[in-house]
Amino acid sequence: MSATAKTPFLPLSVFYFFYFAVLGGFMPYWGLYLRDLGFSPADIGQLMAILLATRIVAPNFWGYVADRTGRRLQLVRFGAFLMMFFWLGVFFTKNFWPLAFVLMAYSFFQNAILAQFEAVTIAHLGTQREQYSRVRLWGSVGFIVTGAALGLLFDVVSVSWLPLCLMVCAIASWLSSLRVPDIATLTCAHSRENFFRILRRPSVLAFLAAHFLLQLSHAPYYSFYSIYLEQNGYSHGVIGALWALAVFAEVLVFTQMHRWLPRFGERRVMLASLLLAALRWAVIGVSVRHPVLIWSAQLLHAASFATFHAAAIAFIYRQFGDGHQGQGQALYSMLWGLGVALGSWATGEWWSRTDPAFIYAAAALCCLLAAVCLLAGLARERQVSSFAD
Repeated sequence: MSATAKTPFLPLSVFYFFYFAVLGGFMPYWGLYLRDLGFSPADIGQLMAILLATRIVAPNFWGYVADRTGRRLQLVRFGAFLMMFFWLGVFFTKNFWPLAFVLMAYSFFQNAILAQFEAVTIAHLGTQREQYSRVRLWGSVGFIVTGAALGLLFDVVSVSWLPLCLMVCAIASWLSSLRVPDIATLTCAHSRENFFRILRRPSVLAFLAAHFLLQLSHAPYYSFYSIYLEQNGYSHGVIGALWALAVFAEVLVFTQMHRWLPRFGERRVMLASLLLAALRWAVIGVSVRHPVLIWSAQLLHAASFATFHAAAIAFIYRQFGDGHQGQGQALYSMLWGLGVALGSWATGEWWSRTDPAFIYAAAALCCLLAAVCLLAGLARERQVSSFAD
């Protein structure tokens, strides 16, 4: 990896590894853990929605603070510690409302971390921003390692061991944040343009709408994919391997994004991502009895997440600049949480009432609508530019 000696690639990569190791255990197995406790599909959907809904508030609150103080890394360390602290509550409660409160407190800080760490990473990379994906891929590796290892573990022991495994990863995440060097970042006082004026740009509005719809489409995957597979005869080991394969495809793509983005541009990459994501959900919905197609569909995670995310980070940096990076990243994170939270609630309500194939078809439709939004925003931007000329 080409980099200057001053760029702390190793500490940045280690933090991403352990932060996403937590998610690598949580996303595939939390629904199974809740079902093991006796919760219904509706309860699971609501708990996932509560957990993810904090992304609506937390990133914006922390982004506002970070953009005014510039103390992004201190906020990351503070959030990582409290994420670890509140996760302790999972060991002491098994009922709906106490568990909902614990998850709300835990996720308020867990969701505060990533947006600000992304801004710290971009600041450290400086003029080498195209190297972002090569640092971020280590988060994907952490997800793979945890997801695959726990899948094998839960074929031998009960999924009730999940909270302890995630606590170990959360502790490592906090400790690794202490090893990241601090760096001065600009605040909103240095920005020449108002944050809300940036939001009114047609391209920005279209991007945010497309991003929201894409995350809405991910809800059946994040909340019920493991349950869906288990109901159709897949073992925990195979389920973990399927999640790991998806993130392995993500890693491969991240290694190439520094070449693809300059060549194809952010909008083309995002548009292709949305169309391939629609294909992915459609295949999952109708092919659960066909393992070859299910395994193949997981490779499309490279498009439904990796390519879109890398292009989105570049788009946000270019549109919001240094002074509003915290709030720009926070808004991106908030819409992620809002989309998945609403989708998880709706999926939980309908999972027992209809064929899951229809739910995944609705997810595919969301991606197609997102592509339309992106194209409409681009056309509107060209119209505005022509008028200004």
